[in-house]
Amino acid sequence: MPSASAKPDKASDRTSGERSSPDPSADTGQEKKSAKRPASAARGSGVPGRGRMTAEERRLASERAELRAATLKRLEKSAGKLASAAIARMDDQLAWYRRMPPEHRSWIGLVAQAGIAAFTEWYRHPEAPQAISTDVFGTAPRELTRAITLRQTVELIRTTIEVMEEAIEEVAAPGDEAGMRESVLVYAREIAFATAQVYAQAAEARGAWDARLEALVVNSLLSGDADEGVLSRAAALGWGQPSQVRVVMGSAPDGDSELVVEAIRRAARYAKLHVLTGVLGRRLVVVVGGDKEPVHAARALIGQFAPGPVVVGPTVGDLLSATRSAHAAAQGLKACAAWPDAPRPVLADDLLPERALAGDEVARRQLVEEIYTPLEEAGSALLETLSVYLEQASSLEGAARMLFVHPNTVRYRLRRVTDVTGYAPSDVRSAFTLRIALALGRLGSGPDQG
Repeated sequence: MPSASAKPDKASDRTSGERSSPDPSADTGQEKKSAKRPASAARGSGVPGRGRMTAEERRLASERAELRAATLKRLEKSAGKLASAAIARMDDQLAWYRRMPPEHRSWIGLVAQAGIAAFTEWYRHPEAPQAISTDVFGTAPRELTRAITLRQTVELIRTTIEVMEEAIEEVAAPGDEAGMRESVLVYAREIAFATAQVYAQAAEARGAWDARLEALVVNSLLSGDADEGVLSRAAALGWGQPSQVRVVMGSAPDGDSELVVEAIRRAARYAKLHVLTGVLGRRLVVVVGGDKEPVHAARALIGQFAPGPVVVGPTVGDLLSATRSAHAAAQGLKACAAWPDAPRPVLADDLLPERALAGDEVARRQLVEEIYTPLEEAGSALLETLSVYLEQASSLEGAARMLFVHPNTVRYRLRRVTDVTGYAPSDVRSAFTLRIALALGRLGSGPDQG
């Protein structure tokens, strides 16, 4: 009957509907259970990219490992041959390499062999961190960084890498050519960084050593202990043989002394000057070589000094004679407080009277030798006229009356004083220098009296 057959169908529909539409609460519980599943269960699902390799991935990895192991064996056997080929290529293509002494070429050969050996070890354990700079460059002495430049080292590395790249088809196991080529490229990058690190460390060490050596040279000049050893040390610092040398001295600015010294060097390079410099206590001392006029040369560097006087010692002919310039600059800096209006920079010779008053025997002798003695040799009339003009009279007419001569005679004699000494009695500053020289000469502090 139709009515009887319809009921089972509805029941069947309800049953199938219940199976096809599960309870939402059941879904939530199922999701919670899934969420609580450990990550290891997900990795074990066999889905690619979830962490655990599939059988296909394991097979490919095993094949790559076998190829790499085969390549490694061939690479170990070919290491000596590759090193010899690299050295032969250097000798053939690099003219400067052929001109090097045998000892240096031997060092470079050791570096090439160490580089290939380090690549072999790196190829064996690519995941392990390798101190490539130590492995490769540790075989050669530190002097090698002085024997060859960074540019030459780059050429050596490029040549060695080229030899290795050309040997890939021969060295790599069949099917591993691309893998080895990629490894060579990665290693080339690492060795380039290692090279930069080695030369950077060498530059830092050399800079620190040069700074100590430079300070030693400057200190020797200040103490008056300059000898042939100073010349050799200065030559090691790149000091040439300028025909004019003088010492500039002033107060050192606050801050790192290394930065101060570097600023002086930078300013000197811009001004095309040779310099040796150092910060000694609170003083900044610069030995300047070059053909520029002394004050002009000092002005090129004056911005690096602290506020205060900057004194330029007299120009001398060579570095060993710079002890005189250093002494004058140091004494001038000490006595500069007696002349508050002194120019900046000021010549040490312009501070002769202040230096003499401060007890500088060199300045005293220089005043007597350059002023008093020449005037005395030129005739007593010049000394007498100068003494009266400076010490008793305030004008030409007054001096003429005291000397019982015509004013023109006084004018002529004073002009002769200027010709003989270079100092004009009518100038206030020159008159001060002349008076100090007259006093020292009268006291008998000339060169004969010590």
